[in-house]
Amino acid sequence: MKNSLIPQITLNDGYTMDAIQFGTFKIRGGEGLQETLAAIKDGYRSLDTATNYDNERMVGEAIRHSGIPRADFFITSKLPGKYHQYDEATKAIQESLYRLGLDYLGLYLIHWPLPKRDHYVEAFQAMIDAQKRGLIRSIGVSNFEPEHLDRLVNETGITPAVNQIEVHPYWNNARMLKADQERGIVTEAWSPLGRGSAALQEPIIQDLAKKYGKNSGQIILKWHTQRGIIPVPRSSNLIHQHANKDLFDFELTEEEVKAINGLTKAAGRVDGQDPNVYEEFD
Repeated sequence: MKNSLIPQITLNDGYTMDAIQFGTFKIRGGEGLQETLAAIKDGYRSLDTATNYDNERMVGEAIRHSGIPRADFFITSKLPGKYHQYDEATKAIQESLYRLGLDYLGLYLIHWPLPKRDHYVEAFQAMIDAQKRGLIRSIGVSNFEPEHLDRLVNETGITPAVNQIEVHPYWNNARMLKADQERGIVTEAWSPLGRGSAALQEPIIQDLAKKYGKNSGQIILKWHTQRGIIPVPRSSNLIHQHANKDLFDFELTEEEVKAINGLTKAAGRVDGQDPNVYEEFD
């Protein structure tokens, strides 16, 4: 059964997903398998992977090795840019399922919009059709801007369930969070702690950690969940894995959430990846 300690978020298609996901970026091979199994043993049932992570097979092996029924898992994967054309997207979805060894995905996302190439609408249509065939339960996007979202809705009639975007204290991305909320789309956060440890050392974060008896990472992840965001933290450290989901026994005040929002920076993106121009094909 699913971990009752993790709240569920209802998507605009009626499906639910956990309020925190286990990210598997750069978690690969035998070590990755053991780290993912440890996360599952500790209660994670929502696992986030992608074709570009080169670890879908490992994630599938972790599910099978866990001894836990497949129905208890919510698995997300993502479509890479080189497969945006309709026929290629259709095959890519099938190949992801083959690598994972699964009959269906809980959520499938377009990894980046690549608007200069302009194939993301047909990629989304391929996902809609795969959803109708039962290969995907919920369909969404990643790193999409408002104009990309609106074009999908206008041309396909379907609103994405999720938009997974960059959000962390140095890039609070309030603009996109608001845009997603206005369209009934749930926001997920990749790199929810930022990369590196700078945000963890911010005085406001450390003061709140002392106040609530938590660590700095937990304060940041709680900041996400209280903004209505599903964070996708990645950790190979078993202690951190456990702490990352131990978020639901305390609440930040509205003023504390605003104080963390105030850490955002104009150039706060971890790798400067602007979805309007970023090109991703590998």
